[in-house]
Amino acid sequence: MCGLVLDTAPRLFAVVQVCGNDADGWVAAWGLADSDGRAHVIAIDGRTRMTLPSPERAVRHFSGRTGITARLIWLSPPKAATVSRAAAA
Repeated sequence: MCGLVLDTAPRLFAVVQVCGNDADGWVAAWGLADSDGRAHVIAIDGRTRMTLPSPERAVRHFSGRTGITARLIWLSPPKAATVSRAAAA
């Protein structure tokens, strides 16, 4: 069961907005990328939720203001799974 979960888990990413150089940035949203390429994104404030054709579309959405750019930061795929909530913490 745990192997099945690891094999089908969506990829987790953050959309990070940057003002100027890379030292001045913040997480604007979190997203899940499905195996079919679609992405489900929710802004940190919880007000914006989107299903997009790809994670890269989220970058376009969060790069709209002058002087603000956005980029995707991918979290590494999980290497283990457990049925124990305590073990996962």
